[in-house]
Amino acid sequence: MAIETGKLTVETIQSSKINSVDFSKLDFGRIFTDHMFVCDYVDGKWQNPEIKPYQAMTFEPSARVFHYGQAVFEGMKAYKDENGKVFLFRPKQNFDRINKSAARLAMPEFPEDYFFEGLETLLKLDNEWIKAGVGNSLYIRPFVIATEPAISASPASTYRFMIICSPAKSYYNSPVRVLIAEEFSRSADGGIGFAKAAGNYAGQFYPTSLAQKEGFQQVIWTDANTHKYLEEAGTMNVFFRINDKLVTAPTSDRILDGITRKSIIQLAEDLNIECEVRQIAVGEIKTAAREGNLKEVFGVGTAAVVSPVSAFQHQGELFEVPEIEDSYGKLFKETLLNIQNNISEDIHGWRYEVK
Repeated sequence: MAIETGKLTVETIQSSKINSVDFSKLDFGRIFTDHMFVCDYVDGKWQNPEIKPYQAMTFEPSARVFHYGQAVFEGMKAYKDENGKVFLFRPKQNFDRINKSAARLAMPEFPEDYFFEGLETLLKLDNEWIKAGVGNSLYIRPFVIATEPAISASPASTYRFMIICSPAKSYYNSPVRVLIAEEFSRSADGGIGFAKAAGNYAGQFYPTSLAQKEGFQQVIWTDANTHKYLEEAGTMNVFFRINDKLVTAPTSDRILDGITRKSIIQLAEDLNIECEVRQIAVGEIKTAAREGNLKEVFGVGTAAVVSPVSAFQHQGELFEVPEIEDSYGKLFKETLLNIQNNISEDIHGWRYEVK
């Protein structure tokens, strides 16, 4: 069935695959909902936005995304409360950031009305895939790729914007062990580290695989110039708790301006927890660990929300981070999840109801 909704065309599935999915045993990012949103940039404008059944797509081997890496994405979640209401968390931040990422890669920005109409319609169609309960969510992946079939080292003239969705449960449940980077870098000054560009993540895979061979799950990245300052943890922003004070690195053209990061900085203020945004030297954290003042290390991001670090290694020296009772990480995670799931008051207006 095809219907028109504003400028959006909707083609619905004939039968849902939801009954074949075991929601108690979800493998993150491998199961996708029944529908997807698609919109193409042709002749200098975004046109013909549509929702259609989730399906494979065909591109020519010369599509520029395969050769020159024009690809950016976002990560979002939808939550359902006990009354069946569906909420997004600060979605305008994701919309603004994907356009910021696109602009840095010389890709056209996407219209706001297309984005929100497409996203909300998609969530209404696939409402049953959003399960209620803290820890359950629907992971949402908007992305843009260059589709023009031309092997030429310049920006493409055609693009595709898409949104696909995947049901999710808690991510990174166990504390992780991390290796502090001494040789490899995630990004450099003047680069694209602040953008959610696909290539940023591809470049992390090799050094992360080396760390995994040594028994670590992730890498804490350091600055490319000196490797003296801590920046991000794996695919997440990172916080350090020294005694009762939180410290996190400032955003820059090397570091992603994480939405969860910004939210936790605000929650720290709300909870009267001191939080400093400044450069953090590797030596400072090692000294704090040796002296027993390093109470917590945790990564934050959309998928994991808060992911505790149980140990880190630098220059062959291993530091264990003991688990503590009054964990800031646990407090932030619970507070944030309660806001996202419409359990507690949202004084900052972060929840966005899909009506």
